[in-house]
Amino acid sequence: MKNTIRQVFHSSKFVTGFVILVIILLTMFIYPLINPGNPLEMIGVGTFAKPGTYVSLYDASRTGKETLRLSDADEKRLNRLLSDADRVSMVEWFSAMGIDISGLDISDTDALLDLWKANYTPDSKPAGMTMAKRNYYKRLDKAIKEIGASDTLIITEKHAETGELEEIGSITKTDYVNVGQVANVKSLPLGTDNFGRDVLKELVSATGTSIVIGLIAGTVATLIGLALGLLSGYVGGLVDDLIMFVTNIFTVIPGFVLLILISYSIGQDQRGAAVVAIVIGFTSWTWTARSVRSQVISLRNRDHVNLSKLSGHSLIRIVLTDILPYIASYVVMAFILQVSSGILAEAQLSLLGLGPKTTTTPTLGLMMNWAMLYSAHTNGSWWAYFPVILTITCISFSLNLMNTGLDQVFNPTLRD
Repeated sequence: MKNTIRQVFHSSKFVTGFVILVIILLTMFIYPLINPGNPLEMIGVGTFAKPGTYVSLYDASRTGKETLRLSDADEKRLNRLLSDADRVSMVEWFSAMGIDISGLDISDTDALLDLWKANYTPDSKPAGMTMAKRNYYKRLDKAIKEIGASDTLIITEKHAETGELEEIGSITKTDYVNVGQVANVKSLPLGTDNFGRDVLKELVSATGTSIVIGLIAGTVATLIGLALGLLSGYVGGLVDDLIMFVTNIFTVIPGFVLLILISYSIGQDQRGAAVVAIVIGFTSWTWTARSVRSQVISLRNRDHVNLSKLSGHSLIRIVLTDILPYIASYVVMAFILQVSSGILAEAQLSLLGLGPKTTTTPTLGLMMNWAMLYSAHTNGSWWAYFPVILTITCISFSLNLMNTGLDQVFNPTLRD
């Protein structure tokens, strides 16, 4: 056993896949300790908040301020104000008004603003421009004027008795607060999803649920395939014909189509994560059964098996002690592939809206389904779906690498 384990961990492919899987598992266990709470808690009112660190303006305005004079502060404000789309729109307005823009670099904020201030008037009406577009330019012009209109913002508060607004403070452009002193700061490395939920917290929880689904599905499929394969391969005859008849029926019917039909018939309310995993396992055991049967047929007439028969050992003892140990490595590899297939099957089911019910626990497939339903892929909200795709890829890649490494160790024809 020690020699076998040593050989396994000398396989570079197995070790690489194992390390990737361990990193994913450690993240699943450690991150909830750092960021506890319900992964489905809606912390955002809007949808698809971008990744970043969010500071409470209410608390920041009441935090002790320091005066910093940064030379490029105004330039950064203007660059943040004017997005690439705004700059292109300003050039379109210049062209519509017949203004010479030869040599203008839209990345030159100062030159662009100078030209805008010298030519734009709210009552200008370029030919063929819609009212909505003209209103957009008015809002843009107002924002440009406001950013340079005053160096001070007044903070007011409604008086409890009179109801009148009273000045309680002011904020200048040189006022800065230490983020560490602000009462409420929230870091969202992957932003929020369409429901305003922390994507990273949701992703970690979903990864754990999907792996559990894969483990349950892989266990069910492997046990069914192993039991039927052992029985069919060792007993043979009518039992073999009957088992292979059932196996062939399941093989002819596309497994995923059967999975869809069963999941649909169960109904949304009854489709918990465990139920979906068991259904996946019951529809994906066929190739394991056929493969185990082939292995058993090659072993059932070996000398040690015949000796056990002559000794009067029972069928169960012969199968468990004289045959199963010789195909144990193959069963482990089959189990790893079944786990990977189970995770992918759940993702496919959930993407079609036939996965576990959506109100209890997230899964990787459900996150993909939510992102697709709310068009995250079309509005540029990559953080709602790309990390999910990357996680599924890493899990499947690690499991398949581990399987390939085991195959190189236990399959003599693949050894170097």
